[in-house]
Amino acid sequence: MSSREEEFLKRLWATFRIEVDDHLQAMSAGLLELEKTADAQKQKEIIEAVFREAHSLKGAARAVNSAEIEAVSASLESVFAALKGNEIALSPALYDLLHQGLDSIRQFLSNNEMEGSKSVKPKTNELMALLQRAAKGEALPEAKPLPASPVDRSAAQAEETAETPAPTDAVTSVWGQPERAETSTSEAIASTGMTETAALAETVRISTARLDALLPQVEEMLSAKLALGQRAAELSEINVALASWKKQWSKIPPVLRKVHPLVERKTNGNSSTEATEYLPTLTEFLEWNAAFHQSLEAKLAALTKAVRHDHYALSKQVDGLLGDAKKMLMLPFSSLLTGFPKLVRDLARDRGKEVELVIEGAEIEIDRRILHEIKDPLIHLVRNAVDHGIENPDKRQARNKPLRARLRIAISSEEGGKVEVLVSDDGAGIDFAAVRAAALKSGRFAKEELQALSAQETLSLIFDSGVSTSPIITDLSGRGLGLAIVREKVEKLGGGVAIETQPEAGTVFRLHLPITLATFRGVLIRLGDRTFVVPTTNVERVARIPLDNIKTVENKETIQLDEETISFARLQEVLELPGNGRRAENAAFIPVMILSSAGKHMAFGVDEILNEQEVLAKSLGKQLLSVRNLAGATVLGSGQVAPILDVADMMNVAARAVTKSLAAPVEESEAKQGAILVVDDSITTRALLKNILESAGYRTSTAVDGIDAFTQLKTETFDLVVSDIEMPRMNGFDLTEKIRADKQLAEMPVVLVTALETREDRERGIDAGANAYIVKSSFDQSNLLEVIQRLL
Repeated sequence: MSSREEEFLKRLWATFRIEVDDHLQAMSAGLLELEKTADAQKQKEIIEAVFREAHSLKGAARAVNSAEIEAVSASLESVFAALKGNEIALSPALYDLLHQGLDSIRQFLSNNEMEGSKSVKPKTNELMALLQRAAKGEALPEAKPLPASPVDRSAAQAEETAETPAPTDAVTSVWGQPERAETSTSEAIASTGMTETAALAETVRISTARLDALLPQVEEMLSAKLALGQRAAELSEINVALASWKKQWSKIPPVLRKVHPLVERKTNGNSSTEATEYLPTLTEFLEWNAAFHQSLEAKLAALTKAVRHDHYALSKQVDGLLGDAKKMLMLPFSSLLTGFPKLVRDLARDRGKEVELVIEGAEIEIDRRILHEIKDPLIHLVRNAVDHGIENPDKRQARNKPLRARLRIAISSEEGGKVEVLVSDDGAGIDFAAVRAAALKSGRFAKEELQALSAQETLSLIFDSGVSTSPIITDLSGRGLGLAIVREKVEKLGGGVAIETQPEAGTVFRLHLPITLATFRGVLIRLGDRTFVVPTTNVERVARIPLDNIKTVENKETIQLDEETISFARLQEVLELPGNGRRAENAAFIPVMILSSAGKHMAFGVDEILNEQEVLAKSLGKQLLSVRNLAGATVLGSGQVAPILDVADMMNVAARAVTKSLAAPVEESEAKQGAILVVDDSITTRALLKNILESAGYRTSTAVDGIDAFTQLKTETFDLVVSDIEMPRMNGFDLTEKIRADKQLAEMPVVLVTALETREDRERGIDAGANAYIVKSSFDQSNLLEVIQRLL
């Protein structure tokens, strides 16, 4: 195959991927709506629309010789044909099977960039066999909840290529089912071209790589604008200096006029007339100098005026061009939220809950780069809400709540170029006592410190890594990482997170985000000879305070401002910069910035607060990605490179520095690897787990079943149990219950590693008292070791 043919096939496959995403999005939305509606006529219309999508998908797959996608599409088409002819009836098992068919196509696309002709895999054969049975009306296996997967790949792809107008009203779904299916744009895709024009919207599909390359070039023009502004300012300073010189010069001619007669009288009668001979020459030069200065002043004034005019014109053009470039990368939130209905449906079904998803404000646009970064935090919040924020139906019924819970995602515009993303549920709310207990268990907080926290400060603890109120560690939750990731991602984008909760009424997360990442307002500060930038969004206020206002309370410095006591730190010490002596030793005042992040605020002393200006942020690069306290850098108009401070990181460093003395010290010698008992009736599994644990430094023993394990637990000392569930004589559930019932063993951590992955089995593990539930199908060595390390 020639390189030209290979390049064409790659481009053809890329176009095919886009078309498949359009078809899958339309089919998934149709299935979700079909599952919700009870109107026969509407069901008929939806089935017809989805049938056409399946038929088009089959044809597209055949065109690129993708046998697997063609085969699955054909099987799906057969099922919808049978539904059209009323030959079969809809059922939960059928819905699950159809969604599984769509997921298998997505999985194939994720794993294969370009495969060309491909044979159908055995797993696909199995799926098609079930679809063919369904098309014939044969009984299907009992409906099995689908695994809760991340947002559909179509949502991620939509970030790259979304073109369709966003809906202008709210979209509501039950179990994640939208009110209506969005129209597919695949018909507008040319079969042989790589760039498509949509007939209705008159839009052109362009590779985002090109747009991503274009925007930084446009952003660089901002540096030229700032530099020209700096030159204009420097010329103005020169004009001021010349005006000062002119003022002083104007005093000289009158003096010369007085000196001249005196010199003449003094030299009369003397033989030397040199003074009188040189004086006219000096006077002549001074007159020429005055005229030259006047000419230079006029030219400099004209140049200053021209530079100011050019700066104004360039600023206008750069701002307009940058604004248009930003708009090219703006996408509606709907492009991100496309897959959330299915995500909520799968999560709700897997957890045995009923959830109504409401999406509002999805038409609001935001920078595509921000949209990409906020995807994971939103998934974490939705998972948390469905998994352990929303109660089970029996608990909701006992509390006189509707059986169907309500999960709401609302996007709204804010002043100052920001948007608010609200994620709320009507679940059980956050248990403050459970949060404090989890924080204490993490070992990073002292009991006295936790008891002194306010309600809002206690809520903030859930954003700390390792703090989780989940009763058990599973593949979905309980590791205490999700909300930490949410805060980290949002703050890296220059935003903030706020949380509100009411017991038995629900929880609200508010994510405040900038609309674009290109530029932001920054406050320039000086520390010694260095200049730094602090994002304006993190600055509550600036002030000058007397040095005697700094007090030491409980081993930490504080200041009193507006009748509020605020923790204080010297920024130079936080950044570990050397002393410079620039600030006078006898200075009675110190400039202070009150900075806020994650609902907390803190005062930082600096040497000087310079000004506020527009800043173009630049990444530090992969090599310096994790540099403490720094979020990036910018080039000032003077050409000086100024670091941009990471306020969240800076506050964490300062907080650790002032509170480390309050926490109970943990000696390194106290840390030890625990003794672990592995319980499994399979000799292969026992050998595998024993090898993994011993390689990690744990002392390990094995048992063949529950009775053998309990006997060893009563005669030997262990720190943790890793057990299978299905075993002869005594299974893992019974072993866990027996451990919890024994006074000496009741607190011992138990990790269940099993092939049982249904919701009922997982809930039984929780009821039995297991600390973690790991499914073998998703087993990972690092995953197991991480869980054990967390529990010991």
